[in-house]
Amino acid sequence: MSDQKNPPAANNKSHIESHPHIGQEFLDKRGERQRLVLAGNPNVGKSVFFNYLSGIYADVSNYPGTTIEITKGIYRTYDVYDTPGIYGVSSFNDEEIVARDVIVAADVVLNVVDAVHLERDLFLTLHLIDMGKKVVVALNFMDEAKKHNISIDVDRLQSRLGVPVIPTVAIKKQGFRELEDAIADARKGNQDPDVHHKLHKLLDRTGSEAEALLVLEGDPHIAEVHGVKPLDQRDEMYIKRRNRVNRIIAEVLADRSTKTLLSTSIGRWTVNPWTGIPLFFAALYLIYLFVGKLVAQDLVHLTEEDIGQEMWEPWIADLVSRFVSETSWIGVLLVGEFGVLTMTVTYLLFLLLPLVASFYLVLSIMEDSGYLPRLATLADRALNYFGLNGRAVIPLILGFGCVTAATITTRLLGNEREKTIATAILQFTIPCSAQIAVIATLLATAGFNALVIYGVVILSTLVIAGTLLNKFIPGQATPLLIDLPPMRIPRFENVIRKTWNKSFFFMKEATPWFFFGALAVGIMQLTGILTVWQNILAPLTTGWLKLPVESATAFVMGLVRRDFGAAGLYDMALDPMQITVALITITLFVPCIASLMVMLKERGIKQSALIWFGSWIGAFTIGGIVAQLIIR
Repeated sequence: MSDQKNPPAANNKSHIESHPHIGQEFLDKRGERQRLVLAGNPNVGKSVFFNYLSGIYADVSNYPGTTIEITKGIYRTYDVYDTPGIYGVSSFNDEEIVARDVIVAADVVLNVVDAVHLERDLFLTLHLIDMGKKVVVALNFMDEAKKHNISIDVDRLQSRLGVPVIPTVAIKKQGFRELEDAIADARKGNQDPDVHHKLHKLLDRTGSEAEALLVLEGDPHIAEVHGVKPLDQRDEMYIKRRNRVNRIIAEVLADRSTKTLLSTSIGRWTVNPWTGIPLFFAALYLIYLFVGKLVAQDLVHLTEEDIGQEMWEPWIADLVSRFVSETSWIGVLLVGEFGVLTMTVTYLLFLLLPLVASFYLVLSIMEDSGYLPRLATLADRALNYFGLNGRAVIPLILGFGCVTAATITTRLLGNEREKTIATAILQFTIPCSAQIAVIATLLATAGFNALVIYGVVILSTLVIAGTLLNKFIPGQATPLLIDLPPMRIPRFENVIRKTWNKSFFFMKEATPWFFFGALAVGIMQLTGILTVWQNILAPLTTGWLKLPVESATAFVMGLVRRDFGAAGLYDMALDPMQITVALITITLFVPCIASLMVMLKERGIKQSALIWFGSWIGAFTIGGIVAQLIIR
């Protein structure tokens, strides 16, 4: 009975349908190959092992846009799967639900463990062993353990666990050949006797030890699949498992030095508010110099204007004119003001791509150095007021580079509520880097008072919006469960590889949506709907916002691109307070087409429509109130 691995087919099917992350092909069709599943805590190097075994590159760390995806490859007689980083097999968030389902279906589990954080990681190891899985342990970061003067008795550890334990240094491929031999020798480990007894009482109702354990620990999803009541023994079993870990640690750790490395000290400084906040602002300033100035202003000026507008657009327009008239409806759609071959290509390749690549470069450096999870820890308490946890700092920071890319990375958040709140804040209050460059130039001409008013209003709006969303959307923020890896100098090959893959992923996601949006605006221009929209907005902009009638055009342009809207204010005769009102309104105005298209894909039509129309109302309401107060 203990050899049974699968529940009845009908029950299995309902389980699949309730968790669309895992395809039916994976859970239903075993084929001739066994399943080798990689499991481990976040940032233990699982993907390096996956790449080696399968020959396919997967993202080296748990970057938010890719963690929830299961990457599949082939290794010898196995189908091999990489899973999100988890601390235990449970269902507290989407990542754990996905990892749980894959692990339950595994024939062999390769558990990657961080030797520096053995006390933390062995909890998951014992969880896998208690599930009755055949396990191999890769004891990774042995070089880091040596630096910290941590000595591990590997033979004793292997004896206590009852499964093969292989010391490794993943980045140098040390121990990988021994690991391949160990996979063939994978076996069940030393289960807790009391747990083993309880599991076998449930086997006739669950079909496998793994699912029996999850039912014992109160997993409602697994219990529902098998039509049984979830039991409430999680706390008891977790405490016993933690005590087992402590006993093993006491036996296998021969020496733990009190020596403090410089990297450890820096890591502590980054999470201490007294030192962490100044360090964060210093990092922001460096990011601004690189992304906001060097890339967004200097490099993009070269690529967008010199290459895109002066070279690419005239060339493609001339080429198209040989086949169709530029004034025909096809010509307007292809190479007109909003042409899919002119403006769209210029925007995607010569403006958006440099900005996205530069931000992903910065984020990869922050991630590979170990700073990004510490920043999330530092920001956790503040973001709790908005119904978010510290992980939301990643898309919020990314939003200052590109709101479209940031909207995609909201996938990292723990539940749908957090994703909705973060998306709304991004679309409503965060200006992208291209828009920031234009806003900064205009505010510089308007003076210090304009800068203060603009900053106070936008920051206040962000706080109020986040607080209201947290209050009125049911639910609460998920706890921040995040690993703090050692601080280290980023590895050049890792940073470049991550930057390339994430930039490619973003462009692949955003490009078709933006082409579709630009085509829609072109059709609106041809049919006269764009002009009608300008005429409808004109009374609102002159009467309520106290701006010139032609400013309505800037808001229409803002529908296409936020910085287009801001740039549309350049040639207008506005006094400093009118500039302030115009910039506040256009910052809070609806997201650009690319962001709207991605938001539709990520959040669906209903939520996207609420956020889109809400930003219209919010932008003109707040802008109008400010106008009534400061423009005489």
